[in-house]
Amino acid sequence: MAERKHAEIAGGGFTGLTLGTALAQAGWTVRIHERSPEIRAFGAGIWIWDNGVRVLKAIGAADEALDGCTEAPTYISWDAKGRYIDEVPFAPIDSQDKSRMFCITRQQLLSAMLNAAQRAGVKVVTSSQAVAATADGTLETADGKKWKADLVAAADGINSKVRDSLGLLRSRKPHCDGAIRVLVPHVGGYTDTEEGRTIREWWNGYRRMLYTPCNREVFYLCFTMLANDREAQQIPLNKALWSGAFPHLADMIARAPSEGRYDRFETTKLTRWHSGKVAILGDASHSMAPGLGQGAGTAIANALSLVNMLKEGGDVETTLDRWEARQRPITEHTQLWSTITWPLTRWPHWAAKIYYNMPLFHGWMLRQRQKPSEFFAYGTESQVRWMPPRLRAGAAAE
Repeated sequence: MAERKHAEIAGGGFTGLTLGTALAQAGWTVRIHERSPEIRAFGAGIWIWDNGVRVLKAIGAADEALDGCTEAPTYISWDAKGRYIDEVPFAPIDSQDKSRMFCITRQQLLSAMLNAAQRAGVKVVTSSQAVAATADGTLETADGKKWKADLVAAADGINSKVRDSLGLLRSRKPHCDGAIRVLVPHVGGYTDTEEGRTIREWWNGYRRMLYTPCNREVFYLCFTMLANDREAQQIPLNKALWSGAFPHLADMIARAPSEGRYDRFETTKLTRWHSGKVAILGDASHSMAPGLGQGAGTAIANALSLVNMLKEGGDVETTLDRWEARQRPITEHTQLWSTITWPLTRWPHWAAKIYYNMPLFHGWMLRQRQKPSEFFAYGTESQVRWMPPRLRAGAAAE
């Protein structure tokens, strides 16, 4: 019997768990090093488009991850005076061919992925921080131990020590803004209304608020501000300031938790995505602004694509070349359009409205924004589209 190949992965987030689970399901032995004491996400929501849903289905996590998610019909943005700026419709959940978008809590997604990893036999080691790697396939942790593998993967986030130890970073570009993200409990019955299911964003000068329903219990608020707006970045959340900027949302803001986390948005680019037997994935490789809601979807699609290419045989280094050649162009397209779509915080209302709604430009722009959701992970192109269990049951009964 051939000896099983082995992988050492730095980072137990969405990307690391996807990669580890898919490798284990393909017959590899896998160890994930997570620097935190437990695998846990911070309290916020996350958008997953169909490119990400295909990945979740492939690793056996889709039903759990998307259980109870809200079926949002559209995204609409307005300025502080209620004037329309932009709208992006989403395909209905039973659509067979158009781009759907699902929003859930980050913790629900992470828990589903962790459960899939454990079922596949992935070994997860917490309180283990990866600090470096070498191209021959050796991962080093902060306790001085060195772990040899057929594949080493750095999925350890935007501040990746593994990536930096290999000198692969080309640029880290901080954006003009950042955000505080929190989960807020719904008022009873609100999710049964059209308004409660619609993703909405409001602008007031350089401050913005995004409302995204996640399930029947909670919704996700994203408070966005310029990087030099220290008052708006305060933790605990400055509810008086935000209620003053958006008085019609004061009740919603009052129910938000005071504690949260501020993050400044960044776009990361590398000279190469790999060195020898070491691959760099996720935010360590290609962080992006949240304009398309594709940070996680792109990362996990790249992770599954790598595994499906490795399953075809050949040496790891040649496969990593082929993987980067296929995945990097769509990833950089996603980074670019996430930036184009997002950083209009500085723009006046009239300019943003014209930009988003020019007749000849509008359709083309929508296609560029949807392109990442329609570029599927390698090896999943012929996969039957995931549907919620209730729709699958209905189809089986017919």
